[in-house]
Amino acid sequence: MARHYLDHASTSPIRPEARAAMVAVLDGEGFGGLQPADPSRIHAEGMAARVALEQAREHVAALVGARAREVVFTSGATEAIAAATWGAARERAGSPAHMVVTAVEHSAVREASAAFTGVTGGSVTVVGVDRVGRVDPDEVGAAIRPETVLVHVQWANHEVGTVQPVAEVVERCRARAVLVHVDAAQAVGHVPVAFDELGVDLLSLSGHKFGAPPGTGALLVRRGLRLTPLLVGGDQERARRAGLENVPALAGLGAACEVLAQPARADAEQTAARALTERVLLAVPGLDGVRVYGDADHRVPHLVCLGVDGIEPQAVLLGLDQAGVAAHSGSACASEGLEDSPVLAAMGVDAHRSLRISVGWSTRDDDIDALLTALPDVIARLRALGSG
Repeated sequence: MARHYLDHASTSPIRPEARAAMVAVLDGEGFGGLQPADPSRIHAEGMAARVALEQAREHVAALVGARAREVVFTSGATEAIAAATWGAARERAGSPAHMVVTAVEHSAVREASAAFTGVTGGSVTVVGVDRVGRVDPDEVGAAIRPETVLVHVQWANHEVGTVQPVAEVVERCRARAVLVHVDAAQAVGHVPVAFDELGVDLLSLSGHKFGAPPGTGALLVRRGLRLTPLLVGGDQERARRAGLENVPALAGLGAACEVLAQPARADAEQTAARALTERVLLAVPGLDGVRVYGDADHRVPHLVCLGVDGIEPQAVLLGLDQAGVAAHSGSACASEGLEDSPVLAAMGVDAHRSLRISVGWSTRDDDIDALLTALPDVIARLRALGSG
């Protein structure tokens, strides 16, 4: 049976360009056959690794509209979020730190904020959202206090795809001279991102969300901003993140970013993704007891979330999997278990029964064909079992 992968918002298969870049570094291709070494060393092997690392940094910066020196490589968005949060909290060492988060932030943001403000005896204010998962910038601004050290706002929601009014939130924070961190894990590689133009202080991204190798990511740190590093013990990444850089994987990240920094390629992928998810949205009116969650006017192109009345999400996912379709339940984003979703709960909708469909660079029309063929049959069969 053919398989149809529709869970790119969780992780996207590695792009061939990224794979080739990794292999080239591992084989020493382009570096006189030199094997990858510590890029902090001044021997030939180390300098070759340094060249590959800095090329990758430049490609990441070009994709997100930043300076190369603003890019700090990490193992992914989770580490980047923790580093931003820890660094901001440490700026108030000796006194309670306060942070502001929206109610629909990823668990990496919510838990890091709670943990690191707790170290200082501080607190977190959670700002609510409307029925489509969108936050009011004025409410975020009103939550800022004199002791606020950081405001978190995601660019796009990981469960329902709603795009937040990031520019307006950043404006409120700048007016109060408060640092702002943007979780852009579901935005980078899917919509245009302009870090410097936006005026944001910190931005996190994860490579595996758009076809780069797993275990790669970055924290963008505005030029001139100094934060206490989360990982200490070495001077790597200009003393902003200790530990030997994973040069082959980061070369893969750079290659994926280089591909997407080409306007024609990025536009084509975004157009294709939107067309694929629009097919899903157009099919919803014909599905019994199914509705769309999220903001229809402000959403990322690659992700849609559906509510399915009266059916356990595990059953829907298993039914689709048996039909060869890999999807995801929005209620599982908070943990590895199928728990109620804090995102959907914050929106005031059914927090337990949802289905997330997400596409990516490798998705084709036949993948959506398979979903639209299987989903009505799965729902009808499960409803029949429930009424039997």
